[in-house]
Amino acid sequence: MRRAIERLLTAHPGVQVVGQATDGLDAVKKALELRPDVITMDVEMPRMDGVSAVREIMQAVPTPIVMVSTLTHEGTETAIRALEAGAVECVGKPSGLSADLVNVGEKLFEAVERASHARLLRRRVAPPAPTPAPLRPPTRLPAAAGQAPAKYAVVIGSSTGGPPALTQVIPNLPAGLNAAVIVVQHMPPGFTAALARRLDGMSPLPVAEAQEGDLLVPGRVFVAPGDYHLLVGRDRRVRLDRGPTVHGVRPSVDVTLFSVAEVFGGAVSVAILTGMGRDGADGAARVEAAGGHVFAQDEATSVVYGMPRVAFERTRHARQLPIDRIAQALAASVPGRQA
Repeated sequence: MRRAIERLLTAHPGVQVVGQATDGLDAVKKALELRPDVITMDVEMPRMDGVSAVREIMQAVPTPIVMVSTLTHEGTETAIRALEAGAVECVGKPSGLSADLVNVGEKLFEAVERASHARLLRRRVAPPAPTPAPLRPPTRLPAAAGQAPAKYAVVIGSSTGGPPALTQVIPNLPAGLNAAVIVVQHMPPGFTAALARRLDGMSPLPVAEAQEGDLLVPGRVFVAPGDYHLLVGRDRRVRLDRGPTVHGVRPSVDVTLFSVAEVFGGAVSVAILTGMGRDGADGAARVEAAGGHVFAQDEATSVVYGMPRVAFERTRHARQLPIDRIAQALAASVPGRQA
């Protein structure tokens, strides 16, 4: 597998593989010796697993890390924990050496390319953890019969560095939030469900991966599934669409924001978090023009100051805030409290 990944990466001009590590302990050693620009890391390894290796590397020699994980339940859950520990991207891989591995090559290169632009934050050595909500069974989001649809929507868009940023936003939104929350995180299929479960376990608001037909109701968080654009119908129900990628991604923040602005008008608050590229900027401008609120993560706390920078430049009244103030600002922008 290591040799196959090396072949896939070196097929792209400008990529040089400077070393291979046999397990997590060896990865830490090689990171110190070779000082690479980017590391790809498996999840399951002997002696030291991927999450532990990420933590050790982030303490010893902070380096952008791309997790390469099988798309099993255990693999995706572990990959999300690795992202929280400091990794910046994740890519799914086939369960063994097969023709499918070739199809992963381009995605892996793109993830490595994005990771190479990441500015690592040394605060990740001991990331501030929100106080977790009491544990409860996994959330199933379809609304109870008779529950009224939300009159206000909050949309949060993120990409590279997004999962740890989301753990500082979603768990700090109040339980009585009088809005439906939509999260659009650029992620492959499989990983968004694991992200939703992780956020659900630490948040006062119930969180789940969105499904076709889900009714947007106040006080619930819907995570756009990987490989689907999330739109909102006039009936305020989720519509999942596998139309063309936008800005090279699916789900796209812009697609969701255009749809939400059409349905909710100015009753929308947007937060554009860390990420490479410009996805979300045009949609944020559309929301602002309709009378909604726009917030952008500041450069100092962004792993990649791309998406929030363009959103701030594209709008006229957006507020730039550090990540630990985004949740409070979003909550303050939503009128009233849930009954």
